[in-house]
Amino acid sequence: MASVLSPQSRIRQVNRLLARNERVVNEVRRHWAQGFWVGVLVFSSLIITLILDMLIPLSSVVHTLLWVSFWALVGFAAWRYIEWSMHWFVITDRRFMLAYGVVNRQVGMMPLPKVTDMRYERTFWGRLLGYGKFVLESAGQDQALSTINYLPNPDDLYVQVCDLLFGRQDTSDGT
Repeated sequence: MASVLSPQSRIRQVNRLLARNERVVNEVRRHWAQGFWVGVLVFSSLIITLILDMLIPLSSVVHTLLWVSFWALVGFAAWRYIEWSMHWFVITDRRFMLAYGVVNRQVGMMPLPKVTDMRYERTFWGRLLGYGKFVLESAGQDQALSTINYLPNPDDLYVQVCDLLFGRQDTSDGT
């Protein structure tokens, strides 16, 4: 799925949120699986609407309500897509950020030094479809950012996060 925003526009929006000398390590959108059930709902309602359309007389109020409700569902799915395209998880060399919201923009963040524990989870469906979840904790405090669901390529993200949290370990023997 393509994003509503161009890559240059996304970069400008992310850069506005960064402190001086802060560097973006990775920026990802949530995995497409987040919208899977909305897609299934729209597709199945299309099939049901088409079947009922053949059975209900064209002049019926029920016929009109049937199609109006189908298009309302399509509008809901379009809104969910726009929300998905405006939602990103950003890892910088100083913090984690979760930026989201179409009308009201919100940014949750956690500085890297505050992270005391990070759990990485992949359900059966997550392993099958390629997404995972991070749960961040910090010294018993409630944070604006604690759970990040539907992360694509979570194995790679996990390694990047570990490199940031623990420093890149040099395994060479010096020769």
